[in-house]
Amino acid sequence: MAGGPSACRIPTDMAKVTTAANPHHPGATPAPPRFLISDLCTLLETYLEPEQVRDVYRAYLFSAEAHEGQNRLSGEPYIYHPLAVARILAEMHMDHQSLVAALLHDVIEDTQTVKTQLAQEFGEGVAELVDGVSKLTQIEFQSQAEAQAENFRKMLLAMVRDIRVILIKLADRLHNMRTLGALRPERRRAIARETLEIYSPIANRLGMNDLRMELENLGFAALYPARARILGEAVRKARGNRKEILSKVETAIKRRLRQENLSGEVIGREKHLYSIYQKMHQKGLPFNEVFDVYAFRIIVDTVDSCYRVLGAMHNLYKPVPEHFKDYVAIPKSNGYQSLHTVLFGPYGVPIEIQIRTEDMDRVAESGIAAHWLYKSGDEEGLPQVRAREWLHGVLELQKNAGDSLEFLENVKIDLFPDEVYIFTPKGQIMKLPRGATAVDFAYAVHTDIGKRCVAVKIDRRLAPLRTALANGQTVEIVTAPGARPNPAWLSFVITGKARSNIRSYLKNLQRREAVQLGRRLLDWALANLQLPVEDIPPARLEELLRELGLPDLDALLAEIGLGNRIASLVARRLAPAEKGETAGAGPADEPRPGPLAIRGSEGMVVTYAKCCHPIPGDSILGFLSAGRGIVIHTGSCKNVAEFRKRPEKWIDVEWGRAIDAEFPVEVRVDVANQRGVLASVAATVAGMGSNIENVRMEERDGMTSAMTLVIDVRDRRHLARIMRRIRAMESVMRITRTRG
Repeated sequence: MAGGPSACRIPTDMAKVTTAANPHHPGATPAPPRFLISDLCTLLETYLEPEQVRDVYRAYLFSAEAHEGQNRLSGEPYIYHPLAVARILAEMHMDHQSLVAALLHDVIEDTQTVKTQLAQEFGEGVAELVDGVSKLTQIEFQSQAEAQAENFRKMLLAMVRDIRVILIKLADRLHNMRTLGALRPERRRAIARETLEIYSPIANRLGMNDLRMELENLGFAALYPARARILGEAVRKARGNRKEILSKVETAIKRRLRQENLSGEVIGREKHLYSIYQKMHQKGLPFNEVFDVYAFRIIVDTVDSCYRVLGAMHNLYKPVPEHFKDYVAIPKSNGYQSLHTVLFGPYGVPIEIQIRTEDMDRVAESGIAAHWLYKSGDEEGLPQVRAREWLHGVLELQKNAGDSLEFLENVKIDLFPDEVYIFTPKGQIMKLPRGATAVDFAYAVHTDIGKRCVAVKIDRRLAPLRTALANGQTVEIVTAPGARPNPAWLSFVITGKARSNIRSYLKNLQRREAVQLGRRLLDWALANLQLPVEDIPPARLEELLRELGLPDLDALLAEIGLGNRIASLVARRLAPAEKGETAGAGPADEPRPGPLAIRGSEGMVVTYAKCCHPIPGDSILGFLSAGRGIVIHTGSCKNVAEFRKRPEKWIDVEWGRAIDAEFPVEVRVDVANQRGVLASVAATVAGMGSNIENVRMEERDGMTSAMTLVIDVRDRRHLARIMRRIRAMESVMRITRTRG
């Protein structure tokens, strides 16, 4: 353990550094005493070895020199910020490497110091920690959002390697939040919003409850100062009215514990300001309904005592049904353990009670930091295990994310674990965010299960895949070997793992389909030049790829298939000079390729315009749209005239011979206002082998209504049969196809 006060004696030459950092001007009001390096050393000597304290002191000297001449916006010397961050970590009893890194955490970002220099001075471990919390300053980003997302990705990946990175960053953010006053209002709000959206949820994920609550209250006050002030005043006024009931309930609880020969510490607790605001905002509750809940915590010595105290409380006051939660048997994802119950108290007031052991209480307050604070040694506690599990999931999100903005979005989703507990058919418990669907569950079990799921049984009954799951349900996923993710799933899945995996699959699928379409388009364009593909010299293809900055032929074909490059222009650049110049000028009897055949199976790179809903049998035109591939329009579409101004974007297309697909088409049906008319029309459509994708009803004059249906058909003949059948209905006055 620590040595005596000699572990960190400040030499004479250091006096100027510490005093220079705390200036006093003649006539000025003396500032409150500052936290200096001597104070930090005194704190560290209570739990670190003397040589470790000296390393921290040496890091302070290095940081003070690196930041010399730099001031914060408040006007105070910059060195006070890393000192304050180190103090927060020292109060958690963090190891000396973390404290060294805290003192140096801004030197890479804000000074001329480089990572290799830190590694030489303080070791590779410290250098990695400092680099992990440093922003990317050498890269120019297109937007502030992209910069934030990329820096967040860098920090989280460093956190996967060493969890201490995020603890340093949280301490850094906490001190910045405590000192927001010097910033412009819009900058204060931006930092507060980021804190509430990212950093306080991370603290919650790591079980660091005390730090989370302070971040939330500071963020709330900075983002909504008027609301925080009004709510704070309401809380202060309400406290006085609660004292009598609080005292009465606390006395009754203690008396019942004595009667049952149970020992435990009873603590009255109050919801913090931001949690009160959240409940009011999210649930639409008035202040009185949120604040008039009397909350107590009972700390006992053993797990067995937790359940015995629970029984005593249920005998004292009647429990509120469905408000008991056992986080002892099934801990939260951040390692939190406690028994929660709500009781009907005196005068009908609700009483919330949390029951837990001393160890559970320490973990509940400090979370992952309890590992250092209470000297757990090398053995990982539950918060560490759960943090590792979460970080493993973060790593998977990173692998599947297309870019840093998508990664940030997915991590944000996973940072709010209001959970439900679901059982697999074998009795294994799965934790999922509230609102998670069967598809989220499938991906949580295994990525391959998610990819191949086709149906779900909830408590042995078939249910839609989009069904939101509830606590205690047993869920069985039905899979099929040839099944694949459906793009529609993205409209209802909520977990980052499901979203990132589905998006990753669809991107890869889109690329494969784009390559196939690009090959067809390029072959078609080369045929227009009477140039067989095999006649293109490999050297010419390699030269073109270099000019375009593309790695291989597939990349070029994907660009063509996605509409980012025009096949005819690429073909001309691949053709010999005489071929490219005389394109289209050959003899009239030379064979030319026909229009490109649309098969209906091209996937995501051929889409069908919603303005005109083309179906097989219609005359059609293809328009190249960057990033989307070919968009098919009917020849009579009203948008065609506008698009014809860009002839290089048009492709001559026709329907293929054998099309095995269905296409949406819009029809308008004028009907008499009769009970059940919509059901009758829907039954007629279904009876003709068609599905209704969408329906809108518009009442016209009280006697008639206009019904707009989007139905799936195979071709014009199928549509004609459906329209004839609907037209024959007694309640139908008129039916027409809607054309763009």
